[in-house]
Amino acid sequence: MPIKELPIGEVKSTVAADRRKFLKTSAAIGSASIMSLVAPGVRQAAWAAGSDAPEKKEIKIGFIPLTDCASVVMASVMKFDEKYGIKIIPTKESSWAGVRDKLVNGELDAAHVLYGLVYGVHLGNGGPRKDMAILMSLNHNGQAITLSKKIADKGAVDGPSLSKLMATEKREYTFAQTFPTGTHAMWLYYWLAAAGINPMKDAKIITVPPPQMVANMRIGNMDGYCVGEPWGHRAIADGIGITAITTQDIWQDHPEKVLGCTDDFVKKYPNTARAMTMAILDAGRWIDASLSNRLKMAEVVANTAYVNTSVDVINQRILGRYQNGLGKTWDDKNHMKFFNDGVANFPYLSDGMWFLTQHKRWGLMKQDPDYLAVAKQINKIDLYKEAAAQVKVSVPKDPMRTSKFMDGVVWDGKNPAAYASSFKIRTA
Repeated sequence: MPIKELPIGEVKSTVAADRRKFLKTSAAIGSASIMSLVAPGVRQAAWAAGSDAPEKKEIKIGFIPLTDCASVVMASVMKFDEKYGIKIIPTKESSWAGVRDKLVNGELDAAHVLYGLVYGVHLGNGGPRKDMAILMSLNHNGQAITLSKKIADKGAVDGPSLSKLMATEKREYTFAQTFPTGTHAMWLYYWLAAAGINPMKDAKIITVPPPQMVANMRIGNMDGYCVGEPWGHRAIADGIGITAITTQDIWQDHPEKVLGCTDDFVKKYPNTARAMTMAILDAGRWIDASLSNRLKMAEVVANTAYVNTSVDVINQRILGRYQNGLGKTWDDKNHMKFFNDGVANFPYLSDGMWFLTQHKRWGLMKQDPDYLAVAKQINKIDLYKEAAAQVKVSVPKDPMRTSKFMDGVVWDGKNPAAYASSFKIRTA
């Protein structure tokens, strides 16, 4: 069911009313009374039984405080997991490096994690090597590139004007991403390069955990950053930054976070992996089903146990209500989606391959891998299809898709090595 759009002026009043109703309904986040919000049928007996029973009942899923952890959190809070015979325990982590290490050493069973991080670990790029798995995509869209108010006041409000400022006012410009092989690094590099800025030569690139982005910009540690919400909107709310571009304007319906784990976990606990996927598919579908559900989700994930921010910082952009900090407001139909009729969740092989092309482009690996073979190893499409069939979610016929980027370049996955070397600005 599509989300009913609200006039901008009505959003806060609607949120306030929903907040009062929601908080009255549930005395505490995660309490049993949350079940009053669960759609009929979720309280039914667990689906898994006999040979399909989950081998492991209690699952620790790591997450970083970002809006796009929502389907993992809501699968637990609203007890979609119980329907499939498991208990999801969301575990708040402080950095992507920490998530990586805990996945590799088994402290976490799975994680809300950066797409490119999983591929990087699988190939041992810049850290430990471990065979990895992606069970599903968690969301599309919903990230942003923020520029500091200081350079915006000097005219740098988008790629071309940033390039002009950097050429005329020469100094060291610093930009932050959240993990070297991750999605935010790739969006930032792609955008800078499209403006003629070589991120590896013309700027200083630093790694900062998502929740620390705003604080670091406030004290002047960077000129810009790329991160997931709500930390793009938070910079605007705090008056320290502006949105130069959203990531959906770099690549519409781009893949973002995934449900990742080790390949060993899938081999040892295949039924558990399937049950996790089913529960989180249910949660994503619930979030996207209505505006009311999205507002309730914002109430939950804003809590200190999860993102730890004001709900008002989250609820605008999850409804597609954007402002850039310079007086411009717009409705974006390509805002963050957690289900989008299942399109947001299918682990396309071409999506994973694209991140590898960018790793090669920026020198994170020296040789071209067998792009398709690696994607087939990591993206567990057969397991996803099993889970999707059980929860009645349609899947595309082709595991490859075609995408057009902000610069007009088309990616279809057909010749990844040629694509990786085709960019004028690259390091390898």
